Amino acid sequence: MNDIRRNYGGAVAGAGGVAIDAGLRQYMLGVYNYMALAVAGTGLVSFLVASNPALVTTIAGTPLKWVIFAALLGVGWFAPKVIYSGSKTAAHGLFWGYAVLWGLLIAPMLFSFRMQGAAIEIYRAFFMAATAFGAMSLFGYTTKKDLSAWAKFLFMATIGLLVAIVLNALVFKSEMASLVTSGIVVLVFSAITAFETQMIKSLYTEGGAANDRSAIFGAFALYGSFVTLFVHILNILGIMRSE
Repeated sequence: MNDIRRNYGGAVAGAGGVAIDAGLRQYMLGVYNYMALAVAGTGLVSFLVASNPALVTTIAGTPLKWVIFAALLGVGWFAPKVIYSGSKTAAHGLFWGYAVLWGLLIAPMLFSFRMQGAAIEIYRAFFMAATAFGAMSLFGYTTKKDLSAWAKFLFMATIGLLVAIVLNALVFKSEMASLVTSGIVVLVFSAITAFETQMIKSLYTEGGAANDRSAIFGAFALYGSFVTLFVHILNILGIMRSE
């Protein structure tokens, strides 16, 4: 599948021309169902881990969190190839493993908010992330504008933000930098959500044998964007609450 247009680097031209029919609607419903199940799985893993202080300490207080973070990046990089070229079992394993890894990484944040008596902020962040995601995904699905022109900018912005997040976590450790970075992440990943939705829509072909795999790939991409939105909105709320 041409490395899925170079790992999102080039959206399929003429995405708005894909026929909107029952097959496409069923395909997109499958994408969102997979994604919703992954979000639910991540939430379950996060809350179970967050209920075990010793496990939270092991993740947050040791290099294990960086191992999990590196594993997430690795899975994200290799996912398109595995989903389209490997077995369906491998594709599903990678997808659900990705959801579990995110659950482990998010758990210390949830634990911290609960210990501060600010569990309500978790629900606020989820609602805000769901609202932003829903609006931008709807835009990406319905717009006639070809969003492929956004590809290069979004890819470079993602790399820049990743570098900034790692540097701030390891070197600068600035709360203000974390706030600003999270704000930019929310804006960039809102745009990525629209871009990905249009791309996923364009991957559908009537009666195509690859539609099942494209649905898994689409859920993988949108799930990652949703969780990223949630994490950084939660970070913003946490920083604003502490001031």
